[in-house]
Amino acid sequence: MWLGLVLLVIGGIWFIIAAFKEGLLWGLGVLFVPFVSLGFLILGWPEAKRPFFLQLAGFGLILLAMLALSAPFPLR
Repeated sequence: MWLGLVLLVIGGIWFIIAAFKEGLLWGLGVLFVPFVSLGFLILGWPEAKRPFFLQLAGFGLILLAMLALSAPFPLR
């Protein structure tokens, strides 16, 4: 679960850096305006796809860990 959280945070920071590399307004928009990050993801796909997939992998690991931890243990 911790690895998933680390991947999620690194991907988020990388996404913000990619938005600022595209332009100051993109970066500020991603930080402060709701749904601008979705617009940047769609319009700036070549720059945003790697951080997005890293965040997706982190979310998947967290979800997998949560499902594994909530599974009941079999009784002997």
